[in-house]
Amino acid sequence: MSHALVIGGTGMLSNVSLWLVSQGYHVSVIGRNLQRMESLLGRSTDKHAITPVFVDYSDDNQLKEELKSTIEKNGPCELVVAWVHSYAESAIETISQEVSIQNGEWRLFHVLGSNKDINEIKRKINIPESCKYRQIQLGFILENDHSRWLTNEEISQGVIDSIQNERLIHTVGTIEPWEKRP
Repeated sequence: MSHALVIGGTGMLSNVSLWLVSQGYHVSVIGRNLQRMESLLGRSTDKHAITPVFVDYSDDNQLKEELKSTIEKNGPCELVVAWVHSYAESAIETISQEVSIQNGEWRLFHVLGSNKDINEIKRKINIPESCKYRQIQLGFILENDHSRWLTNEEISQGVIDSIQNERLIHTVGTIEPWEKRP
């Protein structure tokens, strides 16, 4: 069974976690909230295909240990979906290094907010050669004269589309015109 890792997979990316299970992946889900994790497990068609990983991903040492543990238990990660908050500046590099140690080629789908400079983010991150790095930028929706943020379903579907189509850079919704954002 292929192994995927989803960071933030109990909240806005919960449908991505469930979709990956439906695609035959064993999914390790990094989350912080026990109730959300239990809800995710309750919605899964196969609870045994999800490994809950409770870790503060801003703590690099703790993150390394938890990643080693889930990789040892579930095998090398072939796919990583990562929505990491900005306060955990080194989390993406820590994840990339740990996943690369354990296997050959793998894919990273890095989910970013609408206010992020995706080119600057990519320049700052040291991505191993074995990683196929992809970026997903979350925007907003323009409806008539109003704008709104993306729903959890729209975010998850955008990430799933990006995975299915192997997009290098994918924008979910729109990020322009900037002054129209909610």
